[in-house]
Amino acid sequence: MGVILLSGAGRFHMLETARCRLVDISEQDCGHVKQLYSNKEVRKFLGGPIQEASIKNSFAKMLTSNTSDVHLTVKEKNTDQFIGLISLDMHHDGISTEVSYQFLPFWWGKGIAREVVAKLIDYAFNEMQISQLVAETQAANQRSCALLESVGMQVKETVFRFGKEQFIYCLNNKKLLK
Repeated sequence: MGVILLSGAGRFHMLETARCRLVDISEQDCGHVKQLYSNKEVRKFLGGPIQEASIKNSFAKMLTSNTSDVHLTVKEKNTDQFIGLISLDMHHDGISTEVSYQFLPFWWGKGIAREVVAKLIDYAFNEMQISQLVAETQAANQRSCALLESVGMQVKETVFRFGKEQFIYCLNNKKLLK
């Protein structure tokens, strides 16, 4: 499974796992983002479905984010079917890099989220030389907590944000801490 990075005027990321391709988000993905952001199941622990105007604003920010942010669509390799989104961007603390993800419910429970999150963590540590990653999830979101723990993340702190108890998970890049 390779990482392809091309430089030039724009940035291009493509990561591959055994079953998925992760590619920079593009204008063509607007409908997919809307599908995720308006899904009640997907948004259950994320404050509920988002209104269309807010979806458009969020999508525009993903397209124009700074070069240190990574916003990727996740697609099944064999069919090119949209699975979800994954990103590396600034956490609420304004300091840490956060790994975030959302996947359509059809793909839950198949190990794809773990596969994709592990790949992006590897990319962040080995290609981007990030020293530490965080992830924030509602304490009540047991599936997300289990996923983060399965890739080696540990709860660093508990905060009350968005009206709910949140776990802040952390993982250090051991290669950079030597």
